[in-house]
Amino acid sequence: MLPPLPDIIIEPIVRLALSEDLGRAGDVTTDAIAAPDQRARFVMRAREAGIIAGLDAAALAARLLDPSLLMRIETNEGALAARGDAVAVFEGFARSILTVERTALNFVGRLSGVATMTRRYVDAVAGTGAQIVCTRKTTPGLRALEKRAVRLGGGGPHRYGLDDTILIKDNHVAAAGGVAEAIARARAAAGHLMAIEVEVDSLEQLEIAIRHAPTAILLDNFSSDDLARATALVNRRIPLEASGGVRLDTVRKIAETGVDYISVGALTHSAPTLDVALDAH
Repeated sequence: MLPPLPDIIIEPIVRLALSEDLGRAGDVTTDAIAAPDQRARFVMRAREAGIIAGLDAAALAARLLDPSLLMRIETNEGALAARGDAVAVFEGFARSILTVERTALNFVGRLSGVATMTRRYVDAVAGTGAQIVCTRKTTPGLRALEKRAVRLGGGGPHRYGLDDTILIKDNHVAAAGGVAEAIARARAAAGHLMAIEVEVDSLEQLEIAIRHAPTAILLDNFSSDDLARATALVNRRIPLEASGGVRLDTVRKIAETGVDYISVGALTHSAPTLDVALDAH
């Protein structure tokens, strides 16, 4: 099972979500209706089938709001929950549970949606050898959590930000005056452990990139025929990544061309929220 992210990474995100909801006066509805000493038990359930993610953020939200609030995990992250399955159980003061409810559901619903979308793509390419990876097209502020949700769904995180891998895009190539010069400048600036990937948009650019042996090559918006030509040309010497307009109904055909990786922005920018709810029990 994938370990949770350290609290120091996700705590600023969770605190922001709680403070956004609590505003300037706290939960005025719950404070008016629930007695201070009233205790309760609520169950978070999946209202549709999906891969569960985001429980670490929900649990941290509960702890930050009320350290005495118990959240017991019923469905592990990365596991498939069927419709109606219990995901987690909250026990403690009713005020605390009702106040943290929406924040917890927002994290679990959003991140489970990402994990579920990822699993669909992963299943679609099963047996081809291609790996599904995400992009930096993440919700501002939620990247660490969304990248982890992709991993829980069986995908790869790609790079986490601008600082962990050199990825030469088309505009970098334009700024350098060509693929060869861009790779040369990148190699001169990179440390010995820094990977260098270059994006190409034609077979002609690919031939140039191959001669300069980057760590990986991104094939941007190639047709299936050109992807097949590219894989034959590279012949496994350099990992190839296909990208651009990948959809669930086209990803299998792309994978069958022999590429090593397929990056899919939709995993994070278009994943529908998984329907989860909190019910009194």
